[in-house]
Amino acid sequence: MRVFVTGASGHIGSALVPELLGAGHEVLGLARSERSADALAALGVEAIPGDLDDVDGLRETARGSDGVVHLAFKHDLEDLPRAAVADRRAVGAMGDALEGSGKPFVVTSGTLLLALAAPGRVGTEEDVLEGGPRVDSENATIAMAERGVRSSVVRLSPLVHSSLDHHGFTHRLIDTARQRGISAYVGEGANRWPALHTLDAAHLYRLALEAAPAGSRLHGVGDEGVPFRAIAEVIGRHLDLPVASVDPSAADEHFGFLGPLVGLDNPTSSARTRGLLDWLPDHPGLLDDLEEGHYFTE
Repeated sequence: MRVFVTGASGHIGSALVPELLGAGHEVLGLARSERSADALAALGVEAIPGDLDDVDGLRETARGSDGVVHLAFKHDLEDLPRAAVADRRAVGAMGDALEGSGKPFVVTSGTLLLALAAPGRVGTEEDVLEGGPRVDSENATIAMAERGVRSSVVRLSPLVHSSLDHHGFTHRLIDTARQRGISAYVGEGANRWPALHTLDAAHLYRLALEAAPAGSRLHGVGDEGVPFRAIAEVIGRHLDLPVASVDPSAADEHFGFLGPLVGLDNPTSSARTRGLLDWLPDHPGLLDDLEEGHYFTE
């Protein structure tokens, strides 16, 4: 299969590209810079110059592909609405190109949205929100199943972790602890976040590309819900910093753009996804991965 991957040189893309090549697929990767293009070429990937604002280029490349995996996102979380609009346009352009083809189109969303859709319980693949940042792209992708696209959405855990992660939320929590001099959690720290190892995420995307039924919502979840206090405790121990609670009213000041998120309770199941695609995450969980120490080498 000739597969177009946006975000091919990013965190998850760096694991997905070898996964796809190892399974015999040909990969085309969107490259925003000459450096990214060179890195992709070194892996045997055809680099496609462009970015998410080049909707005509995205549409044309998608049309000439046998399938698309959309990983890229403008990670300006301080202006999430604008980033979400750009994502929605990119998803729409690539989906239009695939209309009526029956080709696979795998798009990325996140489980944190389910903290609103499933408050007080474990979120499942059946939970749906009506709209909002990233939700609009998710819902548009699912609707493409009615237009002859084998579309699916992977809702990723907020903490996708491994030695391949260089800029994700895990690093942000560690950097905040270093800067503030404490490793913090909100309130009692009993709220839970799901997590997933990067290599398990890459395998899930390949399975979705190859076999996910049209209109599937899939959960990229290994750890169903790690208590936030437990995360803070591991970080504090490795940095030799005190571990302490911050009041919810002070979360924004302490954590910055993550402030509105760190207190969310987001336990999430991936049982349906595992059964549907015979997917079994088998790499270290979040706490074990943190204990390996690679996140704490500067």
